[in-house]
Amino acid sequence: MKTLIKAVHVLTIDDQMTEYKNGYVLIDGEEIVEVGEWLEQEIAADEIVDGQGGLLLPGFINTHTHVGMIPFRSLGDDVPDRLRRFLFPLEAYMTRELAAASSAYAISEMLLSGVTGFCDMYYFEDQVAEVCDRFGVRAIVGETIIDMPTCDSEEPSGGLSYCEDFIPKWKNHPLITPAIAPHAPNTNSYGVLKKIVEMSHDYQVPITMHVAEMDYELIELAEEHQQTPFELLESLGYMERPFIMAHCIHMTDSDIALTAAHAKNARIAHCIGANTKSAKGVAPVKSMLKARLTVGLGTDGPSSGNTLDLFTQMKLFANFHKTYEKDRALFPAKDIVRLATKGGAETLGFDEVGSIEAGKKADMILVETQSVNMFPIFDPYSALVYSANSSNVEHVWVNGKQLVKEHQLIAHDLREIREELYNQMGQFVAEAKKRM
Repeated sequence: MKTLIKAVHVLTIDDQMTEYKNGYVLIDGEEIVEVGEWLEQEIAADEIVDGQGGLLLPGFINTHTHVGMIPFRSLGDDVPDRLRRFLFPLEAYMTRELAAASSAYAISEMLLSGVTGFCDMYYFEDQVAEVCDRFGVRAIVGETIIDMPTCDSEEPSGGLSYCEDFIPKWKNHPLITPAIAPHAPNTNSYGVLKKIVEMSHDYQVPITMHVAEMDYELIELAEEHQQTPFELLESLGYMERPFIMAHCIHMTDSDIALTAAHAKNARIAHCIGANTKSAKGVAPVKSMLKARLTVGLGTDGPSSGNTLDLFTQMKLFANFHKTYEKDRALFPAKDIVRLATKGGAETLGFDEVGSIEAGKKADMILVETQSVNMFPIFDPYSALVYSANSSNVEHVWVNGKQLVKEHQLIAHDLREIREELYNQMGQFVAEAKKRM
């Protein structure tokens, strides 16, 4: 099937950041086959979408989230030590059914805000993968490994055994990549950390992990190993594997230099919203990019950042980093949009997407410009970063298939998805109220 999208301002996010102010894109099956200026030329297509001057760009990539955690949203947001008071204890009431229902809701939220691909870290990732498959989204799904019993394993570090069945099941899926997701360097034993690298090599799958997110993580590792998290992980071989490091707030200049020596494999998911909401700090992204590290934007989970859209992250990124560096001109909007799209694709190793070019897979979004907040537009990138929000996303395509049309999911009913999640949350809500 061929789909023609015409009369759009195409932001290709290719290496030259090419734009077509009155452009078109032709999709054939899963792929983009033509991109250029729209001159009312005759192009055969089974479906024609009139973009009415909207902004067509690659889909946003959420490089770090926890889609199973919708039930935690707005719970104890301003409470110190929220992780151990609410999150860890209440995860005992997470079930495979609740994780699946939460994932469906979270994926719906992301699609409606223009997120076409993401990297997940949580429990019951087999169920998460099934939901991803049902929705037709592009995802890395990582089963959490942590040195304690969890909701999907009675044994500490039971995620290792879980991965032995989970990874082969999804290994060759066209859109879903299984991964191993150790929680953090200080929440796993040295032996388990070594085993994870071996599994990643044996199964040829990526690793994703929280790294240098907590200040006490650095203290604990320094006391036990006399190393920073990055030094420890590099010594264990993590940076020889495809490795997605979330947060990296407490990253020193020497850590950056060490990681830059492994920049082909070691990449960073930057979660500015969650990091600043929790008062953990602002990661040194200016220095990371200067060292040519690959960086993408992430929301973190719906408990940590509350929202799963990247419009919020782009705006927060601009505001915090400009203030942190005391430089209004730092990170022009064009650079921030690139981080949210191609930067995210590079971070997750999604080589087939991230830009609108012939031969790439058709993961794209159309942001309408008719709403009251989208006029006037002198700079389309500035409009996306500073003016737009998720409600402006009109159409979404993943792998050539349209999943959102006129602001609505095509194949799924959001009301039914929300009702199913509500029905699964009963016991969780009851236990949460006891802790409030």
